[in-house]
Amino acid sequence: MFAIAIHGGAGTILRSEMSAEMENAYREALSDALQKGYAVLEANGSALDAVTAAIVSLEDNILFNAGKGSVFTNRGEHEMDASIMNGADGTAGAVAGVRQIRNPVLLAREVMEKSQHVFLCSEGAMEFARERGFATEPDAYFYSPFRYEQWQQVKDSDEYQMDHSAAKETKQDREKKFGTVGAVACDAYGNLAAGTSTGGMTNKKFGRVGDSPIIGAGTYANNQTCAISCTGHGELFIRAVAAYDVHALMDYKKLSLEEAMREVVLKKLPAIGGEGGMIGVDQQGNAYGIFNSDGMYRGFRSSDGREEIAIYGS
Repeated sequence: MFAIAIHGGAGTILRSEMSAEMENAYREALSDALQKGYAVLEANGSALDAVTAAIVSLEDNILFNAGKGSVFTNRGEHEMDASIMNGADGTAGAVAGVRQIRNPVLLAREVMEKSQHVFLCSEGAMEFARERGFATEPDAYFYSPFRYEQWQQVKDSDEYQMDHSAAKETKQDREKKFGTVGAVACDAYGNLAAGTSTGGMTNKKFGRVGDSPIIGAGTYANNQTCAISCTGHGELFIRAVAAYDVHALMDYKKLSLEEAMREVVLKKLPAIGGEGGMIGVDQQGNAYGIFNSDGMYRGFRSSDGREEIAIYGS
């Protein structure tokens, strides 16, 4: 069986605060990305290609804080992070602090496949992108009015804003906030892959990097266990080595995917103040989305006919 799962961020996502128009926009965006990834699997393509296709779709959608529509840094710029990992051979690629790259996940994959490294950052990553002939987009491409307004609230302070934090937000603000994106997949050959992409935190300083581009924290894939993509308060996911911990619980304690994800998301992360969630898939095509926040934008489709697009918690 083959399957794919995607996410578009987790946090303060309340049904009572969501307009019908915005909910439809979320669902359409998630559905489009899900179908693009699933089409790859359906054509006997690789899990790696399916994950890439789904994340590119999400990066190209201004609704999400990844690629187009990324949040503003303290300097009024867009610094994006992404990673990807192939569960078949353990290879991985990641970039952090890149600017003007339309699809950071494609650059992360280029690092994995065309360099001798795993993780490139800032100007070095941009130099690599130029050498590899990556086209760039002007800053205006990444601009979105609601992201700009979000930045205006905190730009003259030392505060930053999580994408789905309820602090200092109006109802209108909450309806307009979208988050980190990711995808995991199991292909027809039993190979797994995972990827994650983000614009980070609004008003972030000092070249801050969250968990999304860090292999083992925000992204991990291993054919023997699982593929995981995380979303939430990055600092805590880094400290918990959250994505790898799911793998470790499955490998060393022989927990199922669902059991391991629940252990990390519902017990270990809350114990250190970590809020957010993750999606995961195993080699049998079992997939789950588990979160400890009010909601998580997510979608799932498998070759046995199951399909789901969901936003809220129970």
